[in-house]
Amino acid sequence: MNTLSYKTVSANKKTVNKEWVVVDANGEILGRLSSKIAAIIRGKHKPGFTPNVDCGDNVIVINADKVKLTGNKFAEKQYVSYTGYPGGQRFISPKELMAKHPDRVVEKAVRGMLPKNRLGRALFGNLHVYAGAEHPHAAQNPKAI
Repeated sequence: MNTLSYKTVSANKKTVNKEWVVVDANGEILGRLSSKIAAIIRGKHKPGFTPNVDCGDNVIVINADKVKLTGNKFAEKQYVSYTGYPGGQRFISPKELMAKHPDRVVEKAVRGMLPKNRLGRALFGNLHVYAGAEHPHAAQNPKAI
């Protein structure tokens, strides 16, 4: 048996096969859904996963306004942001954020599960979240999960 034939194949930008996937968030629990989405965006479900390359799929999330949080998190959880000015720390609950921008609740959850570096910021561009059931990516022929 030739042991030289067992080479680890590292994916790169040219050899990676990216697909489009639609995920319906209707009635799903936010954290469980987000962890699955993050793994798909990262490419961990593929046999040729390479940690330092964007080898994941593009994910379209529909019905983001119908996602659920367990317990009292919908009212009690707080997202913290800072304006950059003294005394500029701002807090917003998922209930308030859902009223203004329903897609951002899912975006914040998935972004927190991606790497905190240049690659993570690039991977976040592969996520497309929509509050309703319609999306403008029909030309990419996404497959439903």
